[in-house]
Amino acid sequence: MKAKFISLEGGEGVGKTTNIKFIESLLIDKGMQVLLTREPGGTVLAEKIRALLLDKSQESIAESTELLMMFAARAQHIKHVIQPALDEGIWVLSDRFTDATYAYQGGGRGMDIGVIQWLENFIQADLRPDLTLLLDAPIDIGMQRAKNRGALDRFESEQMLFFTKVRDAYLALAKTSPARIKVVNAGQPLDKVQAEIKIHLSHLIND
Repeated sequence: MKAKFISLEGGEGVGKTTNIKFIESLLIDKGMQVLLTREPGGTVLAEKIRALLLDKSQESIAESTELLMMFAARAQHIKHVIQPALDEGIWVLSDRFTDATYAYQGGGRGMDIGVIQWLENFIQADLRPDLTLLLDAPIDIGMQRAKNRGALDRFESEQMLFFTKVRDAYLALAKTSPARIKVVNAGQPLDKVQAEIKIHLSHLIND
């Protein structure tokens, strides 16, 4: 079976960390080699960019700078991690990918979607996830979970309106790409969340 590229998306506190390990274990149980990675990050340089993006103590980051940093990290990630793994027949499972840029920089920051689309095509060519699982939960639930984890990073410290725009953008993306993006109700008990995930993965594996 050709290696597949799966991304896991969602706002703050929706359970991506817990469920990405669950997805990894399911794929391994099916006999797949799996590479677990994240965005921004995944390489030494991309992780340094991530640290700058999340650090609240840095100087104020211009919105255009933030967008370009995201794609700079993504370019490194694709070249050195994602594409080599797929070429070797290894399934790639990424905690966030370009849909996050559309949601956070496009929706949250209100940046020009046309610019994001241009950068996506320039950096990725025809590379897109085969399946994107969008974990969706009410914002108040997600933010309470995020606060319970500890100190909030630069993105987690945004106002509620920002997260409302992010969530709306994610759900709009799901409506425009229903074959690829599957919405999972992350506000329900974990066993039900993972039951939904398992169904979507089975469709991909048996495709």
